[in-house]
Amino acid sequence: MTNIDRLLSPASMTGAEGDSSSPCGEGWVHSVETCGAADGPGLRYVVFLSGCPLRCRYCHNPDTWHMRDGHGERADALVADLGRYAGFLKRTGGGLTLSGGEPLVQPAFCRALFRGAKGLGLHTALDTSGFLGTQADTALLADIDLVLLDIKAFNEETYQALTGGSLGPTLAFAERLATLGKPVWLRYVLVPGLTDDRAEIAALAAYAAALGNVERVDVLPYHDLGAHKWALLNKTYRLADTNPPTEVETQRVRDIFDRHLPRAA
Repeated sequence: MTNIDRLLSPASMTGAEGDSSSPCGEGWVHSVETCGAADGPGLRYVVFLSGCPLRCRYCHNPDTWHMRDGHGERADALVADLGRYAGFLKRTGGGLTLSGGEPLVQPAFCRALFRGAKGLGLHTALDTSGFLGTQADTALLADIDLVLLDIKAFNEETYQALTGGSLGPTLAFAERLATLGKPVWLRYVLVPGLTDDRAEIAALAAYAAALGNVERVDVLPYHDLGAHKWALLNKTYRLADTNPPTEVETQRVRDIFDRHLPRAA
């Protein structure tokens, strides 16, 4: 059984999301950040959900891979807590961001949280790899103002080596978002020796430009700040000998995206 099969099996969901039609579903949460500044516009109330089918080599939160490693939360309780910060978040142009892990492992829970945030008049953002894009139904997408789409690589072989998954589902989700006209901020992690091929990056930039809905590109230099978590989990961190890209190398990649898209950050 694959990672995705385990995560989406009925047994794994028992006691997690409950009735998907319920406006007050339950889910598994890793942590909450009440004043995030890097997960969408303005300041954000960021909920990091547990569960992810991918196994990215550079993952800085391997402790979010399994839903059981999180703690149970009710959507209505989280929305109530979000409401305490709503006025402040609005003044900064911020709102709610669901991240992870991979939020779309728990689509009903996401739907309930986003519906609650929209009831508070807040901007909403989904931070996702897009790998489980088919789990996002029309009702869920309707309550999302912005998608932070992490495209890990633009070559199938590279993508599989980096994540253990397939690139196809992410691209299908990207194209679906384009059809809907849903705003996207593209995120690209620059890993020396893995995702720094300039021809591949140029192809991704051209692809993203053709979608027509990518408003921004964030080139994120690889770092190893999560390596200690792998050690705590008795897992081998396979990028231990990989150094972060230099500022010059990072700027070269930003320049490639800039030639096709809105200015890369």
